[in-house]
Amino acid sequence: MRKSLQRRGWLGGGILMALLLSACVTINVYFPAAQAQEAAKEFVDQVIGPTGAPASPASDPHDQGAPPSKSPRLSLLSILIPDAQAQDAPNFNIRTPAIQAIQNRMAQRFTASLQAAFDSGALGLTKDGLINVRDAAKIALKDRVAVNQAVADDNRDRNAVYREIAIANGHADWESQIRETFARQWVASAHAGWWYQDASGAWKQK
Repeated sequence: MRKSLQRRGWLGGGILMALLLSACVTINVYFPAAQAQEAAKEFVDQVIGPTGAPASPASDPHDQGAPPSKSPRLSLLSILIPDAQAQDAPNFNIRTPAIQAIQNRMAQRFTASLQAAFDSGALGLTKDGLINVRDAAKIALKDRVAVNQAVADDNRDRNAVYREIAIANGHADWESQIRETFARQWVASAHAGWWYQDASGAWKQK
């Protein structure tokens, strides 16, 4: 009888430990929406100039901005695995050489080729974090080839930077969330009079 109880005790302890380790994995892999939005604003400000507050992050029940859980299971987890709680506020990295090289190219291209086209209404920000020629008639004939090339180059860099940021933060699977975060911030930081797409794809002027 005593051996049977001991076996049950060991089995119960093993199950509890497995649950705790599983909980640890869940805690450590959420997408940090608030930090990502702040990072997106920092990046965008370096490209087009500072323009106010970050966009509101999308609702995320796992965002670290929510109050930490007080459940007994998480309290026990923090005792058994001390670094679990340290993952609650991860640093969101946008300062790798590859990311900064892309940022520098985008900033130079914006000043040299894109800003005037945005200001005239020729270009607009798309809902997926890219840019598009919205009204080619607003671009002088002599400049159209150069502007079209600048748009293609900028979209290539935008796609690349969303991927690079995901990789830099150890989660390639975050690329789509990073793209969504940046798409909101490009619009939030857009200058007055710029055009952008809403969630349905319709063009609106800021």
